[in-house]
This record gives sequence, C-alpha cells and structure tokens, in this order.
Amino acid sequence: MSQVVKEVLAANADYASNFGDKGKLPMPPGRRFAILTCMDARLDPAKYAGLAEGDAHVIRNAGGRASDDAIRSLVISYKLLGTREWFVIHHTDCGMETFTNEIMADLLASSLATATVDASGWHDTGKGPGSPEGRYINWLTIADNAASVVEDVKRIKAHPLVPGDIPVYGYIYDCKTGTLVEVPEATAAGRAV
Repeated sequence: MSQVVKEVLAANADYASNFGDKGKLPMPPGRRFAILTCMDARLDPAKYAGLAEGDAHVIRNAGGRASDDAIRSLVISYKLLGTREWFVIHHTDCGMETFTNEIMADLLASSLATATVDASGWHDTGKGPGSPEGRYINWLTIADNAASVVEDVKRIKAHPLVPGDIPVYGYIYDCKTGTLVEVPEATAAGRAV
C-alpha cells in the first residue's frame, strides 16, 4: 500500500469518526446553486465560496471548461436536484494556458510518460510507445482566460437542455489573492431571461 493511500485512509477514518448527522443531508444542494471550476489543487471551492457539505454542487475538470460532460452534470443538477443558479469559475495561472491541442497530441504521440515543462516549453521525458489518439480530443485549452469564461458561459446558456431562466455567472479566481473577480461580459451573457 502506498504512503498516499495510507494517508487518505487515515484521514478518512478521522473524518468518519466525527461524521455526525451528515448522513442525513438531503441529496439536493441546500443553497440551490452549482459551480463549474478547475481541478487545480490550489482551488478549494468550499473555502472560496463559503460552502459547507450539502450546500452546492461543485463540478470540476481541467480548466473548469463547459465540456459536454460538465453540461451533462449541470443539467442533472437543475433537472433532478433543483439548482437555480450556476457559476463558471476559471483561475489565474491555469495549466490549461500552457499548451495547445497540438502540443498535447505531440507529447502523447511520443510517449505516455509524464512530460516536463521549463522556460522553453513542454518536453516528453519517456520513450515510446505513445499513441496518436490525442489528436482526436479537443483538450479545451485556454488562450485567453477571460475570453474562455465568456465562451463557456455562452456555450452553457445556448445549450438546448438549459432553461433560459437559470443565470450563469462568470468569474476568475485569483490564485495570488484568493479573490473572485467577475468577468462582466460573461455574467451579462449568462443573464436569466
């Protein structure tokens, strides 16, 4: 058993020993909203949005992007569990800004080993085999952070399974200050109708 597994299981045992009435929380989120945000380990949506268990849905992926799967989760969130407001929250210094679809495809074609990055860019560190399959995935990289928030809010709002009366707000989390900074164009695009 790895050290990480031991640490996770020990933390879980401690958590479970103080679980209390949390087992009685209802399935629908109590505050009736959802957040779509990045998987970056520096982001703690419970802390930056003041959440307790049972308050809101938090959907995370690389970049906090409005992928088909993220939209699937948001639709389930409102249709079956009653959320009425959504946030799209990207962040500063996002790793998704450091590569393109082409760079990712080239790295994967070379090998499946973990790549490294330095001032000159990404480098493959392994020996093959790699796979050409990376060329068939849109990695939803980010060239402009604010523009990507606007794009994601617009994509969500335009989706035929998303009702117009759900507002979608657009923000960027500042990793240096912990502040949520509104992207006004995104919030305007996400206005409820």
